[in-house]
Amino acid sequence: MTKENAADAPPPTHRCVINSAAYHNGVRVADVPIPDLGDAWAHSDRFIWVGLYEPNEQVLSHIQNAFGLHDLAIEDAHSAHQRSKLEVYDDSMFVVMRTARLCESGEQRIEFGETHVFLGPRYIITVRHGSLQSHVGLRARCESTPKLLAKGEGFVLHALMDFIVDQYFPVLDALEAELDELEDHIFSGKFVRSVTARIYHLRRDLLALKHAVTPLSDVSAHLTRMDSKLISSESQPYFQDVHDHVSRIAELIDNLQQLSHTALESNLALISVSQNDDMKRLAGWAAILAVPTMIAGLYGMNFKHMPETEMEWGYPIVLGIMLLCCVLLYRWFRRVGWL
Repeated sequence: MTKENAADAPPPTHRCVINSAAYHNGVRVADVPIPDLGDAWAHSDRFIWVGLYEPNEQVLSHIQNAFGLHDLAIEDAHSAHQRSKLEVYDDSMFVVMRTARLCESGEQRIEFGETHVFLGPRYIITVRHGSLQSHVGLRARCESTPKLLAKGEGFVLHALMDFIVDQYFPVLDALEAELDELEDHIFSGKFVRSVTARIYHLRRDLLALKHAVTPLSDVSAHLTRMDSKLISSESQPYFQDVHDHVSRIAELIDNLQQLSHTALESNLALISVSQNDDMKRLAGWAAILAVPTMIAGLYGMNFKHMPETEMEWGYPIVLGIMLLCCVLLYRWFRRVGWL
């Protein structure tokens, strides 16, 4: 395990507590156990950053008592399955963001998770649900820039949002590459059912991404113009940068949705054209075979008095007529593109 990953790895005990530390002037000065958070927060020259992973009720109760968090926010953080949102209380705010990362194996290609953030004066608590890897390296990255980390909880919130938003780009790049591959299959002339199924799954993934990103755009936009002591005026330009990234991701998703819809329609249209061509070929060969069948059926009727039955050259003449008609029909169907 690298030093960067170790900074966010859970300790062997208290698996739900990823990290809990106090910072002074952007420098980590102490690790703070969960029961001691209230005492540590009393130091006015420090801010607390706590990282949790799917905490139980006991840990959340300690957190709530230490910082006076709202009951509704605690309930949401425990139950998860929330959409991205921003809720402002008297002296704190509660932010929910959806994370996304590519799965290395399994049928599910995109793994979604949630990050809940409690932000208040001199503290920030992050609660993860879903993937434990969604924040790996974030704390180490922040600690490597103490000048920015000294800005406090507002900078950490920006760094967290920026980190989560940037994780959407590799997912979109993978989906875009898959769409390019599907387009090559569609226009290659080889039509298989799996292409249609893959387009459907691609569109479903894009829809899930859109549901995760669209509310996040409102959250980032609100933070850029928020008039609050928690988000200083010097921090707002950083959130504007995050909002720009979210807007760009939303545009990419819309573009991929439109292209995937066009690809699906093109695939169905080309399949229909291919089926029509097959029907033309079958109809052409059926018409060619119908001529000798008709002639043979005519002379196969059991009547005693029929013309040409006594002709010496009747049989080869009839065969020649059959062959000539078949050749003429074949050439005509080839000319009109049916064969």
